[in-house]
Amino acid sequence: MAHPYMKTRTLQGQWVLENSDVPLSKHGKLCGILILSIAIWIRASKDGQGAISSGDNGAHSHSSVNMLIAVGAITVVMSFLGCYGALKENRCMLLLFFIGLFLILLMQLTAGILAAKFKPETERALKATLRESAQLLSQTNEEGRKFQKTMVTFQKEFKCCGLISGAADWGRNFEEAYESCKCSSPSDSCITYTGRYVYKQTCEPVIRASVSNHLDIVIGLSFGLAAVEVLGMVFSMILFCQIEKR
Repeated sequence: MAHPYMKTRTLQGQWVLENSDVPLSKHGKLCGILILSIAIWIRASKDGQGAISSGDNGAHSHSSVNMLIAVGAITVVMSFLGCYGALKENRCMLLLFFIGLFLILLMQLTAGILAAKFKPETERALKATLRESAQLLSQTNEEGRKFQKTMVTFQKEFKCCGLISGAADWGRNFEEAYESCKCSSPSDSCITYTGRYVYKQTCEPVIRASVSNHLDIVIGLSFGLAAVEVLGMVFSMILFCQIEKR
């Protein structure tokens, strides 16, 4: 017969394992919500859409974001399984939690690797696309008008003018876009164009920096939260084995 002290120590160890897995599951839920919210924000933000038209490389970067959205949603669901399995000592739920976290970890790392691998190509393709898009600012067709409307809004928000050559990109359409390029008072951030003050900075570096920052967030989320998920896998498997020994 086991010594009473040894029984007490065993029960204490099992209590610690059970109660350590619950907060890990709660943290996993928070991580899932964090991943989901940030990924959706990146996907939906206007300046984050810059990579969409950047060819295949842009598609790769958005595949990473879409994958993170899936990872976030699945992580939230799996966290409920982890909480239930730990509280009810349900081995089936704990095993599902472990397998789910493992699959999530693979998807998350894939998203991070994709974003890191194709980041330079995405930035180069985006630069080339923006140079082509600059020609739309001086056009008068329907496609040009749609792009110009978007650019006017962007210029007002980020205090920039044109894409490549500044206000000159607008050509004969400059009068329509002047209010969004207008610099309120003379300063180092302003230049004169046709006798009027406009923003000196073009919008190309602003868009490129924004897309680059979004990719960095995807990479950081993918690899940064991996440690929490590995910890959750370890504790869930330890608790799974402890329940089996009872």
